[in-house]
Amino acid sequence: MQYRNPVISGFYPDPSICRVGNTFYLVCSSFQFFPGVPLFESRDLINWTQTGHVLTRDSQLPLKGADSVGGIYAPTIRHHDGRFYMVTTNVTGGGHFYVWTDDIHGEWSEPVWVHQEGIDPSLFFEEGRMYFMSNGSDAQGSCFLQCEIEPETGKPLTETRCIWRGTGGRFLESPHLYHIGKYYYLMASEGGTEYGHMVVYARGTSPYGPFEAYAGNPVLTNRNCGGYLLQGCGHADLVDDPEGNWWMVHLGFRQIHPWMMFHTTGREVSLVPVQFGADGWFTAGENGTARLVMQTGRIPDTVKQTQRTRFTFADTLPGREWVWLQNPHRAHYRLSAERFSLQGTPVPLSSGADSPTWIGIRQKETAFSLSVTVSLSGEEAGVTAYMTRTQHYDLCIRKTASGEYNVLRRAQLGTIVHEEPVLAVPAGTESVTLHLDGEPLVYKFAAEIAGIRHDLGALESKYISTETAGNFTGVMLGLFAVSASGSGEWTDFSDFTLVNELPAD
Repeated sequence: MQYRNPVISGFYPDPSICRVGNTFYLVCSSFQFFPGVPLFESRDLINWTQTGHVLTRDSQLPLKGADSVGGIYAPTIRHHDGRFYMVTTNVTGGGHFYVWTDDIHGEWSEPVWVHQEGIDPSLFFEEGRMYFMSNGSDAQGSCFLQCEIEPETGKPLTETRCIWRGTGGRFLESPHLYHIGKYYYLMASEGGTEYGHMVVYARGTSPYGPFEAYAGNPVLTNRNCGGYLLQGCGHADLVDDPEGNWWMVHLGFRQIHPWMMFHTTGREVSLVPVQFGADGWFTAGENGTARLVMQTGRIPDTVKQTQRTRFTFADTLPGREWVWLQNPHRAHYRLSAERFSLQGTPVPLSSGADSPTWIGIRQKETAFSLSVTVSLSGEEAGVTAYMTRTQHYDLCIRKTASGEYNVLRRAQLGTIVHEEPVLAVPAGTESVTLHLDGEPLVYKFAAEIAGIRHDLGALESKYISTETAGNFTGVMLGLFAVSASGSGEWTDFSDFTLVNELPAD
């Protein structure tokens, strides 16, 4: 059978995976968004369902002041003795920590902090020991640091040691340790989470090494696949299926065009098969690369890959598909299956100091259509294609000093902000339907009043791409409300529909 990559589209970077019985569980980074660490499950590795998030309480996830390069980095999920563990780093709120649960669909514990330098932490369990590792450095330079810790407290039980220095590529990251057969395999990424990204590994006969690097490294990379949409493959994790086959999940991103080095949907989750040789070394993917369409005999032909394309208020949930910027002020939201009501505050989208009245869902494809009806009851409210607080395109309705309304199109690109009132709303109008349509190279804007659609132009997608913004996230399609005066009016959003257009085979 064949399946398509990414198996999870949209901004879901740094995947980590484990299996319990016949079910696979996967987590991803979430950076400045709340709740944190999206949680997915699957029975076949190609059809994934988001069940929620791991970090759902403010006490677990302080995000005040976090921006698109802050917050939660690179989680790892593991299962040991009936308990799930998720370890990660809050780079703007305390450092390394892990949480645990005995019920994957229930609440997770409060953070257990681990004091070690670096990012990208991982856990390994064996013979009653809990190993903690992360990237870091010593007097000789970059390396992976490891120690044993006490599960209940995170307290180190051994001295922290450098266990491997990688293969020489820049930005050594994403350590994961596995005991498979007679070897311990230490997998990593190098090259930076960009076009030179790559997966490398080494093996040894002890959790502390010494480790011998695979002669064929990198075991997976698309760095030489010029003119191919899928790029930046790295930050991987291994898992075996119930039949004993091994697989690799990894991040990658899709360019907006084969010959344009920009991407907007963020780093996404892809899947490739792993094959062990008789000598104990493994290979991955198709000749060491990840492809948009993968062929495999490991998944039965009866399994069909399905991808959801339509999203409404009625079939999505706040805190699952919908997330907030930083820790939200919950009193400013009234959210139901029929409408989202948002209370404007003086905090604009460009603020990094506090959470604006904003709620967003991931852009999962470069081609999509979004529409939502907005009441004329606040000072400013609308929709946004939001990459960062200084990189976003907005279509909104703003009240003038005389009490009339204009539909406004705004582009914020770094310190450059351009806005123009592109359409005056006739007096007596109660609501306007806003349209935001995506194509690979542009975002298109329109407003519908009394059944008449007014096209309001287009803006190029590359200017809010990751390459332009210099961030680690992807575009979020958001609803927002602002009240510069602080008067606190509410705006109702209704009839929300987001339809994604899947790529052709």
